[in-house]
Amino acid sequence: MKHPSGPSRRPKRLAEQIRQVVTAFLQGEARDPRIGLVTITGVELTGDLQKAMVRFVVHGSDEQRAQTLEGLTAAAAAVRRRLGEALSVRLVPEVIFEPDKGVEHAARIQQLLANLHRDEGAG
Repeated sequence: MKHPSGPSRRPKRLAEQIRQVVTAFLQGEARDPRIGLVTITGVELTGDLQKAMVRFVVHGSDEQRAQTLEGLTAAAAAVRRRLGEALSVRLVPEVIFEPDKGVEHAARIQQLLANLHRDEGAG
């Protein structure tokens, strides 16, 4: 039987640490004007812990989202260096920023439901 604090919890714990470090970096150290108001929604690590997919949401237009993705991609190396300083791991994962489509999808469904509800009330 696996111990609950064994290897299976390590990726989750590491992902949460990465999320905290990335959030702190973006709030305090990121100087790229392309990076707008960003919320880190989660971090997913590959099985070998070599890559960290950092999911984010940008509050703004499609153009602002595109610019923010460019800025975040440009900052990935600096974020990785910061992770190297903050984490006690042998190999610091490569940081890959990805827009969180799930949140956008949920917001779109919410908007459709609101429109449907409004239309039912008018009819």
